[in-house]
Amino acid sequence: MKTKLDGQVAIVTGGSRGIGQSIAQLLTQRGAQVINWDRDPPLDDETSANRPAHTEIVDVSSYDSVETAFKAAEKQFGQIHILINNAGINGPIKPTWEYPLEDWERVIAINLTSVFYTSRLAAVHMRRHGYGRILTISSIAGKEGVVNLCAYSAAKAGVIGFSKALSKELCEDGITVNCIAPAMTDTPLLDGMTDEHIANMKAKIPMGRFARVDEVAELAAWIASPACSFTTGFVFDISGGRATY
Repeated sequence: MKTKLDGQVAIVTGGSRGIGQSIAQLLTQRGAQVINWDRDPPLDDETSANRPAHTEIVDVSSYDSVETAFKAAEKQFGQIHILINNAGINGPIKPTWEYPLEDWERVIAINLTSVFYTSRLAAVHMRRHGYGRILTISSIAGKEGVVNLCAYSAAKAGVIGFSKALSKELCEDGITVNCIAPAMTDTPLLDGMTDEHIANMKAKIPMGRFARVDEVAELAAWIASPACSFTTGFVFDISGGRATY
């Protein structure tokens, strides 16, 4: 089956929680060896039991940290076949004119600049091997813009533009570069949002519910597999009917 990942190695950023954890688990079930990069992996026994076997403490907003971790992965596993850029934060929910400068810089660094860092290193490695799958978790916010989430919306739009550019650069090298744009997904990130904001986001989804992490993971696993061989530079929506283009 072309959806099987036996013998492949995948890096998943932010793979300890939410969407990233679900993707890491499913890739493992499909046969991949998964390396989880997380700045703050949880330490409690219940959560650690669900984490990938290989977890490295990596600050994806630091190029030095990413480069060190990537070189270590190359040394330990040889070829890296899949890169899932999932790590991200929401940032505060405030109008642009009140948005703190330090939060803008932090959201852009973690949600956008990190994708450049990881993909830059992966592109060199994957070109050398003539194969690769780079997938970034964007958001419907990157297409529409969400009120009071200026930095998040800008970063998620940025990774879409970046991925489209990179896909064209790598399209003859056996490497695909794509994005997934979920609508609001039921993850621990909801804990940092107001009830009003959550209600407003759910009201925009025609199906009347949030995405589930397993639904996002199933789509990600297919995109990351050899089965998805002729689609690159694309944004796969998973929005319950919210996306219109």
